[in-house]
Amino acid sequence: MLQLFRTGDWITSTRARTYAAMIAVIGVAGLVYNWTTGGQLTDNLGRPIGTDFAGMWTAGRMLLEGNPYGLFDPEQHFAYQRAFFGDPGIDVYGWHYPPFFLAIAAVLASPPYLPALVVWQASSFVFYLSAMRAIAPPHKALLFVAAGFPAVFVTLGHGHNAFLTAGLLGFGLFFLDRRPLLAGVLIGLLAYKPQFGLVLPVVLVLGGHWRALAAAASTVLVMSAAVTLWLGPGVWSAFLDGASFTKTVILEQGVTGWHKIQSMFSALRSLGAPVHAAYAGQAIVTLAVIAALALVVWRRADARLVAALAASGALLATPYCLDYDMTILGVAIAFAAAHGAEKGFAPWEKTLLALVWVTPLFARVVMQWTHIPLGVLATGALFAFLSIRCLRAPADVRAAALAA
Repeated sequence: MLQLFRTGDWITSTRARTYAAMIAVIGVAGLVYNWTTGGQLTDNLGRPIGTDFAGMWTAGRMLLEGNPYGLFDPEQHFAYQRAFFGDPGIDVYGWHYPPFFLAIAAVLASPPYLPALVVWQASSFVFYLSAMRAIAPPHKALLFVAAGFPAVFVTLGHGHNAFLTAGLLGFGLFFLDRRPLLAGVLIGLLAYKPQFGLVLPVVLVLGGHWRALAAAASTVLVMSAAVTLWLGPGVWSAFLDGASFTKTVILEQGVTGWHKIQSMFSALRSLGAPVHAAYAGQAIVTLAVIAALALVVWRRADARLVAALAASGALLATPYCLDYDMTILGVAIAFAAAHGAEKGFAPWEKTLLALVWVTPLFARVVMQWTHIPLGVLATGALFAFLSIRCLRAPADVRAAALAA
């Protein structure tokens, strides 16, 4: 039995498709039940259908109605949500994004709420699947695995933007050597979730991807200038005021729930650590991730393993990472699987990838009831495993990668 786990031979194509299909059926059934047993726009728990999408859609509506600064004010934004959904006690969801993401919010807020939610989730899900198909080896089971990834249903339940994040990151890393300017633009667009960009400069600078770096920086500058001309410079002051609320109330006080935030910071706070100690613990993890990734890139490891490390490291390096953001782990798994399919899997690697794949299904509930940060531990195990594999690669393998 132990040998099966070591080799990963227990993971067959049939089993992979079966497990993914089972999770997909359960996930879809649960979402349909949740959405159809509540009110017209609310689920059976009294929350807006798509939960977090309510914050995005109402922010877009406030913008279209001529209040681009008020949507960054939680008091005004929450009051608008309660008025729209017609329930003074309804759960409310904030706007935590830089101003340039308001362009998408405004487009989605043009149609009614439910059609906008369907369009948003369907289009971003297709974008995510397209990235997985580009990255992973051409095998029919892999699309099943990508579609049945438990983080997919966490994202669908929240109406969140994790599909867009994973797609941008996946395609950005995939095109880095093939089409560097396009890769840079995609990475620049990721600035709408800046907490996931901490590790990317390491890959771009130490990897010598100067054209991609220039394209990424130009993309951010162009977006910033465009939104300033569109909404005025005051939008940045409003954003910073809103970011202060997010940092203090959402992150440091944990009103969302420590078990939902899958980071070292949240894990320490859930155990009673003071804010400064939690930041210190997170800083140690962040610096360790950056140092390991820098060493791997400097030693010219295989580009697919570097991409897998960048994706998993992006989750580990930030204090603000919710369980739906673990959709990014799909990018890491896909790159690692693509490398393993061509070069061969290391002992225990396939079993580890399977465990990481299933983690989003249990991460929230395990942390809620035991305070064990399963998401952090699984992501950290994958990052450490791949880092060690890269650093132990023979010199001739690294030389070949450098020549390529």
